[in-house]
Amino acid sequence: MKIIVFTDILTLLLFVSLSPFSPVSMFLNTLTPKFYVALTGTSSLISGLILIFEWWYFRKYGTSFIEQVSVSHLRPLLGGVDNNSSNNSNSSNGDSDSNRQSVSECKVWRNPLNLFRGAEYNRYTWVTGREPLTYYDMNLSAQDHQTFFTCDSDHLRPADAIMQKAWRERNPQARISAAHEALEINEIRSRVEVPLIASSTIWEIKLLPKCATAYILLAEEEATTIAEAEKLFKQALKAGDGCYRRSQQLQHHGSQYEAQHRRDTNVLVYIKRRLAMCARRLGRTREAVKMMRDLMKEFPLLSMFNIHENLLEALLELQAYADVQAVLAKYDDISLPKSATICYTAALLKARAVSDKFSPEAASRRGLSTAEMNAVEAIHRAVEFNPHVPKYLLEMKSLILPPEHILKRGDSEAIAYAFFHLAHWKRVEGALNLLHCTWEGTFRMIPYPLEKGHLFYPYPICTETADRELLPSFHEVSVYPKKELPFFILFTAGLCSFTAMLALLTHQFPELMGVFAKAFLSTLFAPLNFVMEKVESILPSSLWHQLTRI
Repeated sequence: MKIIVFTDILTLLLFVSLSPFSPVSMFLNTLTPKFYVALTGTSSLISGLILIFEWWYFRKYGTSFIEQVSVSHLRPLLGGVDNNSSNNSNSSNGDSDSNRQSVSECKVWRNPLNLFRGAEYNRYTWVTGREPLTYYDMNLSAQDHQTFFTCDSDHLRPADAIMQKAWRERNPQARISAAHEALEINEIRSRVEVPLIASSTIWEIKLLPKCATAYILLAEEEATTIAEAEKLFKQALKAGDGCYRRSQQLQHHGSQYEAQHRRDTNVLVYIKRRLAMCARRLGRTREAVKMMRDLMKEFPLLSMFNIHENLLEALLELQAYADVQAVLAKYDDISLPKSATICYTAALLKARAVSDKFSPEAASRRGLSTAEMNAVEAIHRAVEFNPHVPKYLLEMKSLILPPEHILKRGDSEAIAYAFFHLAHWKRVEGALNLLHCTWEGTFRMIPYPLEKGHLFYPYPICTETADRELLPSFHEVSVYPKKELPFFILFTAGLCSFTAMLALLTHQFPELMGVFAKAFLSTLFAPLNFVMEKVESILPSSLWHQLTRI
């Protein structure tokens, strides 16, 4: 292909080779401007045809024809690794993946590792003056709060009725004021009702719990430190546990009581989960692990909260890799929705077994071992699920505070994962090096076009739009890595444009371009003329005459 591309140069070399012993200057003087017009026009036409063919091949197969031929035929001759078998397997997998059902809906999930608004998000705003949360994200949180913390019978309890309105408030100060008002209602009721009833009932009313959801709101938004939030969540736990036990006894008495019990269960699980996260933030990781395990045993059916992802992160902090593997064996199942935490944690564990001794040079010479192959395949699996994570783990892109909601396989999920798990990858020696050497190979394995799947369903098209609504405006949203144009297409396009410009100039100014061409070729062949003169001066004339005749 390069011989065709450089037709003009080789044509001139051919003319010189046909008359090697005539002076080059004499040969150049015989060329007319028409020759240069024909030469540049022919070169432009040939390079344009090559460009059209390369573009068509890239659009159909997702790779450059010249690059593929070089890798398939020239690289093995130079001692490289032949990738034909992997390409064949990828093409067969692409045929099977084409039968999968495309999942186009982008479902937004609650971030299992979301931060505290008052103690973390607001502190970021105080320091930087930037809002880390978008209105769309906070509106989704308000909807979650109304779904999990309210029910139809809230109007029967004045404090819950106030909180039902508080979750819909947009102004943070109005929500906090409503929470304080809900807590004050119970105190007023106890002071008014105690003198009117018997002493045996006084003790029961004093034990009536306060509004648990009011404590939750204050812990999330008013507390300025994690320690303050933990104190408020402990008070919320006392109130929520009492409501849960009472509604548990009455849950079978009607649909209204079932709704109350469902709400009280959600409140209790949320409080315990946030208490575990407070303990994790405050450095009491073992205590946090125990609280999470107890919570998962007590409420095994509430998988929608994804508490196992909090547990995985805490276990990685303790470097309890055997326990991490046990959790993955339970939750990394094909029937469950995948997440970046599941896929990348599995890749980290497999990379940990080989990363400390991995060398790309040694691997290219001897090939990959079984353990290294498993680690590379796990990384490819993780990258295909969420291709945005490696740039954050490799610190090729700056991190921001994770949003309260994430889009699986999107940039928001990548930020949420890397924000907490980057330290765990850095702790494993060589893990980031192995990721750096192998993660880009995923995009060569996925069949083209990139919307097709290889190990998972096709990548959703709407992720970029949803991520732009979830992430703040000052963050540059990462878009699913598209295959860039190969070098040879760009090179051929540049060559075609250059030769076309030369052809046009030569056609318009033949005399002037002929002078430039002769000067250029004279300079180009000056070293050859010098060598030929030296050879003529050293060799006898008779021997030289015989060689020319041969």
